[in-house]
Amino acid sequence: MNAFISSAAQLQTRHGVVIQSTNPRKADVARQMVSAELHALGLSEDVEGFECNAAQGEWQWALKKERMAAWMPDLNSFELCERASLQSRHNADDLAREIWLTILASPVAWRFPSAEELISAVRMRQFIVQAARKTSLNFHTSEAERPDDCWTYQAETGFTVRPGSSLIEALIKATQPEASGMLYSFSCYRATEYILLLAIAQEAQISNPTLLAGLQKQWETRAVMSGRFHDVFLRETGSMETPLPISYYIPGDRVWFRNPDDASSDVAGFEGSWVFYLGGGQFSNFWQLNQPFTLASKCVDIYQWRNGTAPDANGELQMDEKLVAQRVDQTMTQPAEIERITQRMFRLRDPKGVYAQGGCMDTSRESPRWVRPDTTDIVLPGFY
Repeated sequence: MNAFISSAAQLQTRHGVVIQSTNPRKADVARQMVSAELHALGLSEDVEGFECNAAQGEWQWALKKERMAAWMPDLNSFELCERASLQSRHNADDLAREIWLTILASPVAWRFPSAEELISAVRMRQFIVQAARKTSLNFHTSEAERPDDCWTYQAETGFTVRPGSSLIEALIKATQPEASGMLYSFSCYRATEYILLLAIAQEAQISNPTLLAGLQKQWETRAVMSGRFHDVFLRETGSMETPLPISYYIPGDRVWFRNPDDASSDVAGFEGSWVFYLGGGQFSNFWQLNQPFTLASKCVDIYQWRNGTAPDANGELQMDEKLVAQRVDQTMTQPAEIERITQRMFRLRDPKGVYAQGGCMDTSRESPRWVRPDTTDIVLPGFY
């Protein structure tokens, strides 16, 4: 038996990752593949696993109890890199290690139909983080623009890719100024959709060319957006009834920070903020590329929205973003004020429509669905 195999009794109260193979032979192949991935990253001694359903060939893996206590006490993943000596911002293998460790620490079982899907899921999270770190945009709630050479727009279809243009390259050009030399106007929500779609397309290019061809055809014909995008491409983990731990994040998670202030949340685009967790205690900042948010700076930023509103000539409430930036800069020089605001904001959010004592932290995280040819659960809506 491999060193990381443990007994079912030792892991019965823990979750981590479960591979739901259809028979024992496939389960053994899955066990060997996961073992090889962990060994290649030097994580074998940090993980334990067991056969949790012999009849169905299910295997489960989780981070060892002592590693949890040392690296992610109370399921706080913000300081994992520092505690485990990882340099995930600058080292691709360390980013993979951070993703594996946080998934293996999950309090909710991450179930996959194959080891291949698990490997794809980790790789898509790497793609998300890498793209989010390069994404820089102009924030706008009512205007949008894309590179003219590879995108076109019609009201009924949204922004679509020009035939002959690669979807992957078009997404990169629209979001990464190092590729286009331009900053394009986006809302934060649409920006996260592009980054998620890019990661799914990049993984499909590796493991499911048929899916990539479908994505290409879909976006040449009609964009999938908003609620439909969420339903087609994403899996949501956690809920208001069963929230994820407030400090537990996996690199590549799409995260919503809610604006808990009733008045300023009425300003279009300031109901909250969609970002990605980048690992190492950082969140994406699409508007200032070289200044990723920490938890504290994100809490301060959203808190100060309440102090940046004013009515326009028509009496409509607007946000003065320059004033907000000034207040944020001032606050970030005052440790006591940072602490006060963070304590107020670092709470689970109230339910929809409620503005009471809740903070800005959401109860769930979002990530891509399965993508492998035999197991994908992405069903493209077609050209409706």
